[in-house]
Amino acid sequence: MTSRFATLTREQLAVVVPELLLIGQLIDRSGMAWCISAFGRDVMGEIAIEEWAGASPIYAKRMQRALGFEGDDVVTIIKGLQLDIGAPPQFMDFRYTIRSPWHAEFRLDHCGALLDVEPMGEDYVKVMCHDIEDPTFDATAAATNPKAQFRPIHRPPRVPADRTPHCAWTIIIDESHPEVEHLPPYHHVITKHAASLELDPIDPTDEGRADYSGPLLSDLDFGAFSHSALVRIADEVCVQMHLLSLSYAHAVRQRATDEHQTRGIARSCLVGLAGIAAERLHRALGLPADEKGALRTLELHPLLNPAAYVDADVAADSVTVRPSLAHADGDSWITLVDPANPAALQAIVRAVDPHLDVDLTGPADGWTARVVRREEPAREAKEVEVTRFSAGARFSFEPRRSLPITPL
Repeated sequence: MTSRFATLTREQLAVVVPELLLIGQLIDRSGMAWCISAFGRDVMGEIAIEEWAGASPIYAKRMQRALGFEGDDVVTIIKGLQLDIGAPPQFMDFRYTIRSPWHAEFRLDHCGALLDVEPMGEDYVKVMCHDIEDPTFDATAAATNPKAQFRPIHRPPRVPADRTPHCAWTIIIDESHPEVEHLPPYHHVITKHAASLELDPIDPTDEGRADYSGPLLSDLDFGAFSHSALVRIADEVCVQMHLLSLSYAHAVRQRATDEHQTRGIARSCLVGLAGIAAERLHRALGLPADEKGALRTLELHPLLNPAAYVDADVAADSVTVRPSLAHADGDSWITLVDPANPAALQAIVRAVDPHLDVDLTGPADGWTARVVRREEPAREAKEVEVTRFSAGARFSFEPRRSLPITPL
């Protein structure tokens, strides 16, 4: 099935891809607030560990294969991080030093996640920067080499309070290291259709870069990639989001009192993320603030992408969704939207214009949503307000030079 992102120009895609990476990071800014409310800080940390450890080893390998940079060294790990929703460019400003194929270091000159959490207090910082990062960094590295280890040089809580860089780490691959084994959530998520989803291959004859073989670059210049490559990257980043949300729902279910609570928390996470994602995509592409702009935003929104996963048609005034692989996966975002639960779609269209709304008709797995205009503007959903707490909601990317990183 043709990617919906293929309708964008190469220049537009170069803008959209980093936006999608940042949107993926905001899944946790939305989702963890509801976990704290339901289960407390410590259980929230457990959920985050299982969420990322279940998804990141799967999507890391997918991106390596898609862009032709599979390997077993630290450069392979780092290239993957540059295309990972856990490390969106600039918002999580990783700076790398390569000592050898088996030894690298990095620092974060800007950690948007840290700046979001610091106002919540030192205990929350420790949960994120110690409890969550230790197992999830190694889980990601294990997708490339099970002998790889991330270890801190220094990390928050920051002493002094304004210390920069925010943290620094080593990545070391050594045969003496014990092999990192996948955590149990991985074995659940790998069975989902999203994990093995087939996407259109990159056309090597298209103008521009078709892969990420060759030297490691300090900052990826997405504009250097071909249209075909950017389409594939955009779709892969959306797959990353779906895998993360599937893993999130699974982790929540292990703690929830019943299925109603599981679905409620997952739906709240989606609504908050949906509104901010729509706002960022709409603004980045300069779309009109009307029904047409809302439908275009819906068409490109991660909720409905990639097209190979979510079967949907966008018409002049409506969106029709049909049963798809996403529905078969059970916990996917699209299963949280139906005529009885329109909040995520409402958040998307209201990010374009608060006067807009949706009328949904049809069965839960095959509905049509018609965009309509109301006389009175709607108030922003509380779930969107919660996600807006993150600086990622208003973060602006800046131009960067893409330079090769030379091993020392």
